[in-house]
Amino acid sequence: MKPSKFVTSVGSKRRRSFSIKSLPTLALLCATVFIGSAFVVTDHGESFSPQGILNIFLRTRSKNCEGQCKPIGTEGLPKGIISSTSDLEMRPLWGTPVKKKSNLNLLAMAVGLKQKESVDKIVRKFVGYNFVVMLFHYDGNMDDWKDLGWSTRALHIVATHQTKWWFAKRFLHPDIVSQYSYIFLWDEDLGVENFSVQRYLYVIKKEGLEISQPALDPDKSEVHHKLTARQKGALVHRRINKVLPGGRKCDENSTEPPCTGWVEMMAPVFSRAAWRCAWYIIQNDLVHAWGVDFQLGYCAQGDRTRKIGIVDSDYVIHYGLPTLGGTSQNKTDTEASTQAAEKTSSLDSSQGETSTSETTTDARNSVRKQSLTDLERFKNRWKKAVKDDDCWIDPFQRPMKKNC
Repeated sequence: MKPSKFVTSVGSKRRRSFSIKSLPTLALLCATVFIGSAFVVTDHGESFSPQGILNIFLRTRSKNCEGQCKPIGTEGLPKGIISSTSDLEMRPLWGTPVKKKSNLNLLAMAVGLKQKESVDKIVRKFVGYNFVVMLFHYDGNMDDWKDLGWSTRALHIVATHQTKWWFAKRFLHPDIVSQYSYIFLWDEDLGVENFSVQRYLYVIKKEGLEISQPALDPDKSEVHHKLTARQKGALVHRRINKVLPGGRKCDENSTEPPCTGWVEMMAPVFSRAAWRCAWYIIQNDLVHAWGVDFQLGYCAQGDRTRKIGIVDSDYVIHYGLPTLGGTSQNKTDTEASTQAAEKTSSLDSSQGETSTSETTTDARNSVRKQSLTDLERFKNRWKKAVKDDDCWIDPFQRPMKKNC
């Protein structure tokens, strides 16, 4: 007897309906088998039980977390609560904080009360352009600055007889100043009549300078290195073509300081990235930082002959005042010491008195002697660091094969 067409039609419809309805179940079953097989492959010796699956999950999670990089000392904290950076912004004790400004920069200076007028002129150039001002008072006197309108908005740090680099190493850690686009780390004895902050920032951004300084007025400044002297009519210069004292020739083929890729330490300007590197070069105990300037090229974030430059459009006067342990006259260290010594030798030794100039000369000579000592120590440390680090390759020399 042949099956009726009606029965056949109904049966086929039921089979199709069953197949469609069962698809989600089959998919779920396949996924379960797939995941289960992954656990089994991961550790075939583990029993396929709830406890076994939990153990496998915990081990897998542990492996995934091994690659996480946390600051030392925060291993016991959940990652999301770790606050690894800070800033120098002042916060209100109550109420809604003022909204943070963008594109902030930092001006930091070591200052003494004798140069208050000069410092005031410098700071006034910066305060209107999103700059945080930080003053390091090396003479211990902070109260006598309160009459300046911007003083209450500035940060004041006091430590007597300390250098700018001592302060910078301790209070300008890269994680503290990471929100600032540029860090101006200046001396106090600068004339800024021909300097525009806004134009300077425009120029260094346009030229891609990671480390820079304003050029020095050669007619009015104490110029110790020819590279820093202003070139009239230029926007920026990165090298010089001259013969230096001692016979060294600088030309278009020069690739090393002080012919190119170099700034002096009285008015350097660092990008955020450059300062993160430069901070580590500054030695904690070598507070005069002599020698550091010749190695800043390694922090230029690339070719130092391009990324480091002197800005001619905005230039300053460097008065050369040896304030730490020195005189307040407009003389170089050598001139001040020599002239004071000559004056001292002409006095009648029978007077039995020590003049102020004698005391100042002795102090300044001691500072200079210590600076030279620091320079030799820094050079030796650099040489030793290069020798001991088998993994470091000098980017400004031909690569050498190293076992690393």
